[in-house]
Amino acid sequence: MYRTNTCGDLRITDINSEITLSGWVHKIRKMGGMTFIDLRDRYGITQLSFNQAINPDICEKANKLGRECVIQITGVVTERSNKNTHIPTGDIEINVTALNILNSSKTPPFTIENETDGGDDIRMKYRYLDLRRDVVRQNLELRHKMTIATRQYLDERQFLEVETPVLIGSTPEGARDFIVPSRMNKGEFYALPQSPQLFKQLLMVAGFDRYFQIVKCFRDEDLRADRQPEFTQIDCEMSFVEQEDVLSTFEGLTKYIFKNIKGIDLPDFPRISYADAMKFYGSDKPDTRFDMKFVEIKDLTEGHNFGVFDSAEYVGAICVKNCATYTRKQLDELTDFVKRPQIGAKGLVYVRYNEDGTIKSSVDKFYNEEDLKLWLDRSNANPGDLLLVLSGETEKTQKQLGELRLEMGSRLGLRDKFNYKCLWVIDFPLLEWSEEDERYVAKHHPFTSPKPEDIPLLDSNPGAVRANAYDIVINGVEVGGGSIRIHDSELQKKMFSVLGFSDEQAQKQFGFLMNAFQYGAPPHGGIAFGLDRFVSLLAGLDSIRDCIAFPKNNSGRDVMIDAPSIVDQKQLDELKIALVQE
Repeated sequence: MYRTNTCGDLRITDINSEITLSGWVHKIRKMGGMTFIDLRDRYGITQLSFNQAINPDICEKANKLGRECVIQITGVVTERSNKNTHIPTGDIEINVTALNILNSSKTPPFTIENETDGGDDIRMKYRYLDLRRDVVRQNLELRHKMTIATRQYLDERQFLEVETPVLIGSTPEGARDFIVPSRMNKGEFYALPQSPQLFKQLLMVAGFDRYFQIVKCFRDEDLRADRQPEFTQIDCEMSFVEQEDVLSTFEGLTKYIFKNIKGIDLPDFPRISYADAMKFYGSDKPDTRFDMKFVEIKDLTEGHNFGVFDSAEYVGAICVKNCATYTRKQLDELTDFVKRPQIGAKGLVYVRYNEDGTIKSSVDKFYNEEDLKLWLDRSNANPGDLLLVLSGETEKTQKQLGELRLEMGSRLGLRDKFNYKCLWVIDFPLLEWSEEDERYVAKHHPFTSPKPEDIPLLDSNPGAVRANAYDIVINGVEVGGGSIRIHDSELQKKMFSVLGFSDEQAQKQFGFLMNAFQYGAPPHGGIAFGLDRFVSLLAGLDSIRDCIAFPKNNSGRDVMIDAPSIVDQKQLDELKIALVQE
């Protein structure tokens, strides 16, 4: 038996017990005739003591150990004279009577500590060592608990977990596919699924009225902190439901996860339309941990010969509480921030509402105090507040003002990672215009149902059609999204037509789904949560990488196994693939 207990088990009640432990050498401390070793496994750390006077051979053997050696010890549990209140096993130690070295270890390239000296690149190269650190392991334990809680909640509500294919056909809508050549079907390719969308809809046609799957998905797109080429979804679909049924069920799942994982009782989630989200926050995933809503002041700025505002389609302001004392240097920093290429504003106007009631702005040449007071009143500003104003094209400026709002929230400490604010964003546009393709494309996907009252607009004004679509947003992060689906064949054909598909193209790409609908498709809808994002949010992480066991870097590479890599020419020949030399 390699162990009778783990390194997190033993307590003061176990004194005088003879036990066997196995694990990794975490730290070694030599103090006179005594040697102390912290032994670590997944469950915790236990201190071992070796006495030179009592067991000189064992002590000498212990003194030759290095960090991360794998050892097995047998000994007796005793009470520590110098207790460690920072670990659960801190009241005891093991007086070692036998030591067996199971495996030696090279010196690790970084310290296996929560506060490590290893940078991202080296830790990703040696990810198996990085996973030994408590902070990383705890993230994966959190992920495990979330999936268990999800399965429990959905199982209790008659959802069936069904696996769907990983090798599927490529679809033209959405992100770029990863493609896989078929050796047995020369010149033809599979695609890796961006989601199980089509299959879960077919499961609804098949009568599996409540489906879920915790499933890997793949998208060949540019990466960032919250995006990986392969990611995991909690994918769900329900039949005989309207939007309210889906929102209620999965708001319940979110509350269940928070209660069971974090011990937090969430209030009911507010709902906001996409139009209002853009109007008040400049984002379809608003961060509502703080206020600072947009105020439109275009009508108050006209007629003063200030060309920047007069020529602008939109003039919007945010009121930043208690920041009238911002210095010129701080205001210049904010101006530089909004001028960054990623944001793209041309400048920033400010109005200081000083504590003494006086008003000072960067546009005093064009507006007097009485004019500026109207801006401040509309923004519900009080003495001591600061007004920040941007102008330009409506949609673009709202997004810029949204970025400025988030920056101010961060600077003022208003974005506490563990202050959770959840909401639903509903009534998204069904379509958006693609300048590149010169046609409408689906905002969500081609199977999203339009609002029934907006269906006539598909002919006259497609851009105004609202979707039966919804996103769940937590702290400014889109954690999940879904929609009520089109279940009527004729409406689905109409949707494909609006998207620019000919009947032949639609039949070729989605004929199997449209054919299935002719055999009695029920009304249905669903949602998919990004598991990686959800876990990282609960763990307070800035990146999803640390809640994925073996993530890719920002170039889509796994530096640990050096993938992607060049394959043998023999494999390419079998697949009839010829590489093009650049």
